[in-house]
Amino acid sequence: MKDINLISMKKAIGLMLLIGLAFSLSEVEGQKIRQGEGFRVLGYLFVNEELEEEVNKIDWSSYTDINLAFVQPDSKGDFLENNGYNYLVENAHSNNVRAFISIGGGAPPEHLGDLMQSKHRSHWVQQIVNLVNNYDFDGVDVDLENALINEDYVPFVKELHKALKDSGKLMTAALASWNGDKISDEILGLYDYINIMSYDETGPWNLEIVGQHSPYKMAVNDIHYFHKVRAVPKSKLLLGLPFYGYGFGSGVLASLRYKYILEAYPNAYLQDSIVSNEGGVLYYNSPELIGTKTAMAKELELAGVMVWHITADAEGPHSLLKAINDER
Repeated sequence: MKDINLISMKKAIGLMLLIGLAFSLSEVEGQKIRQGEGFRVLGYLFVNEELEEEVNKIDWSSYTDINLAFVQPDSKGDFLENNGYNYLVENAHSNNVRAFISIGGGAPPEHLGDLMQSKHRSHWVQQIVNLVNNYDFDGVDVDLENALINEDYVPFVKELHKALKDSGKLMTAALASWNGDKISDEILGLYDYINIMSYDETGPWNLEIVGQHSPYKMAVNDIHYFHKVRAVPKSKLLLGLPFYGYGFGSGVLASLRYKYILEAYPNAYLQDSIVSNEGGVLYYNSPELIGTKTAMAKELELAGVMVWHITADAEGPHSLLKAINDER
């Protein structure tokens, strides 16, 4: 009787170990996905309010990474608490998707420049890391552009990098070939991934150059610049894809999200530009062009593609995200 009990106990322990191993393997698989294996599709979630509502609209099966744009500090470098951050991260991680905060952007608060200076830098860096750790974000996307790529950029990025690595977090950057020369090879090497902003070659601010703001040739040139000229490994590069267009002339808006382009012009998905009745022209990327760029990124073995931005896409068969998925 004693031997039978002993055998039963051993079987029970063995079963418990197998169950534990299964759960551990499941966790490891989820971590592998979040650590960067496979062709990645990163989407910027550009929202000012109603974060939870927009999170519920995300097609989690299509994205591997989400960058919340933008999470900005107050003038002291502190961040407000936001339950929406928990909601985003929990939904992302339950779908094996990484979640980042993105700081800066094309129209950042004026006080960011002051926070990057030596007298405020350490406090702001610590607040960034605290936010990332408290809400369990996977890292930080540094989208500092234009005047913020200055003498304070290098020491800020170095200090942020060290603090994030000490916490086991990632640091990425949104960069373009037109501002890449301002950044040294040393600093480029600190970023785990570079999200190439391969768009805005022209726009309503430059009426002397009317045309496509994100042509295929620009994507080719941008990849060449970062990989061949700057020697960034392909495994660190994500090609940016625009989900919006720019208008020039009468009868078109200066800027329009892709979903609104389709609402105004239902057949717009068939080409990369549309002419209004008044003669103005709207330029954007069609599903075909988005698919062609995605296929190129995959063929060149880049880390993946980046989308600016998620909420600009149209639903249905002419979705730009669908065009990406068709080439993955």
